[in-house]
Amino acid sequence: MLLGAHVGVSKGLAEAAHQGRRIGCDAIQIFSKSPQMWAGPPIAPEAAAAFRAAVTAENLRATAVHHGYLLNLATPKRGMFKRAQRAFVDEIQRAEMLGVTALIFHPGAHTGSGVEAGCRQIAEGLTFALGEVPEGKVRILLENAAGAGTAIGSRFEELAEILAIAQRPDRLGVALDTCHLFAAGNDFRSDVGYAELADSIDRVLGRATVGAFHLNDSKGALGSHLDRHENIGKGAIGLEGFRHVVRDPRWDRVPGYLETPLDERDYERYIEDLKTLRSLLEPGPVAAPAPPSSRRPKRPPARGS
Repeated sequence: MLLGAHVGVSKGLAEAAHQGRRIGCDAIQIFSKSPQMWAGPPIAPEAAAAFRAAVTAENLRATAVHHGYLLNLATPKRGMFKRAQRAFVDEIQRAEMLGVTALIFHPGAHTGSGVEAGCRQIAEGLTFALGEVPEGKVRILLENAAGAGTAIGSRFEELAEILAIAQRPDRLGVALDTCHLFAAGNDFRSDVGYAELADSIDRVLGRATVGAFHLNDSKGALGSHLDRHENIGKGAIGLEGFRHVVRDPRWDRVPGYLETPLDERDYERYIEDLKTLRSLLEPGPVAAPAPPSSRRPKRPPARGS
């Protein structure tokens, strides 16, 4: 697996690529604008060119933009759906400009219209957006959900239904968040449990559909539907669960992005989590993660900046 993390862009798009390599990333995920905005300021061509050059210079092997949090392609309200469509097209165009590998987004919540209607509407939104950017090269990945409320995508069958309706396997896929998998009831901490999960991915989605992972431990218990991330080995999933994921040869060329909590030690937390994940690739028993460093640099900027 190509290990990386979500990196902030407050110091510039190109600096995010340099920062990612400094903390040990082989891949980085970013926001192209504030995740709390429908539309961000245009990306200057020179800034996009600088980002692409920095990615090449740092030999980053995968890159992704994560869509903002306001998007809901499953909403039954037509006015909101049209707004979401426009925002989605804009985000695809921004991702294309940056030349990233993938655009990852949350499918949305049906808010009462039902799973079937919500899946159809997400597929409609995807079909429209892909038609607006017909020559696009960025792969668009639906992220699985933890299963809270009316959110769509906690079951592989729901993600598969959206992809089947949209019928664009060349441009669509899925991103699997480990915290969301666990919170939705998938227990992959044992050899048997992970084998069952991997078989379900193969059978329902197809392994080629998986374009990225989000590597997050879980503050919530198995099946809690709680979307609360924890640092690697510090939560309910534990090291054995992550050992199964990162050692699986099926995912050798797939990026896994950390979205684990940061604190006043800034990216030191990512450095620790990446070190822990890489230790799981080594043969032999799984070692406990190192205790937190006592260093206390300045408080980090907001991740989405």
